[in-house]
Amino acid sequence: MTAAVLAIATLSLAGCGLGPQPTVATFEVAGGEQYKIELATPELIEHAKALLAGENLAAIPNGVVVRGDSSVNEPWSWHIDPTTLEFANVTIGVCDGIPQYVEDEIVTSDRFCPWSARVIAIDGPGA
Repeated sequence: MTAAVLAIATLSLAGCGLGPQPTVATFEVAGGEQYKIELATPELIEHAKALLAGENLAAIPNGVVVRGDSSVNEPWSWHIDPTTLEFANVTIGVCDGIPQYVEDEIVTSDRFCPWSARVIAIDGPGA
């Protein structure tokens, strides 16, 4: 393939939403429900990898809920703003719950921090 053809193919893929994909962590909470969060920094990727490997670190994912846009978190109708994600040892109870509680707006906090969440997979270029 010539360089020109390769460049056109690359631009075409990027224009179709097939460009660089984010690194995404999949979490499972009590009851087996799952949800996904984009890992926006190398530090968050490394932290999630360490949790997946069983290291004893701050493990509660805590971030601001963005409603009406699933982003990487399909099939849910919301996602966590990746720029607000942090891992905590302890959080307040009003943001604890399961993904369905966020979907149904039972969790009314602007943040979601499921205490029982655990990383079960990491996908994307940083995985």
